[in-house]
Amino acid sequence: MAKSKYAARPNLFIGFHGCDKSLVERLALGQDELRPSCNGYDWLGDGIYFWENNVTRAFEFAEEKQKRNPDVIKEPGVIGAVLYLKDCLDLTDRESLLEMEKAYTVLVNSLNQTGNKIPKNSEKMLLRPLDCSVIKSMDHLAHEIGTKPYDTIRGSFFEGDPVYPNAGVYKKNHIQICIRNSECILGYFIPKL
Repeated sequence: MAKSKYAARPNLFIGFHGCDKSLVERLALGQDELRPSCNGYDWLGDGIYFWENNVTRAFEFAEEKQKRNPDVIKEPGVIGAVLYLKDCLDLTDRESLLEMEKAYTVLVNSLNQTGNKIPKNSEKMLLRPLDCSVIKSMDHLAHEIGTKPYDTIRGSFFEGDPVYPNAGVYKKNHIQICIRNSECILGYFIPKL
């Protein structure tokens, strides 16, 4: 699959990452780095996840994670980051969506040939093993044709209850950025909450 000549995102983006407050301070001082999430259900594949321009949603995530796992997040916090998306698979762009659709077809054909089951997403649990597998299939295809995988992935995420009855807009909608090449994180800052 050939990448679009328009895949580069030349502008800087602001992203927010919900985490423990002690990590926020270490990141801001340059004493630590964020580590990629590598779960088989991460919807944009392996990488470091940020909410684009959405400090509130990042903080809510840290609070939610604290409730699920108080050993990981003792006190919720948010770190801001200046991001350069570089070579980006932007899932708000039609060409990127067509590329993902092709990767899905390749994945399904491969799984059918080997007798393996096609992963399924779970909307209730917000687990996305199918989407993760498609992204990894895209990486495999890029390797096969001699190109490098995307540095970043950007996508719209529709989440939560409707804002009002029968709405097509949901309370936790956001744009998420997955940084796969840590060089795309230009710096951190402590946001004003």
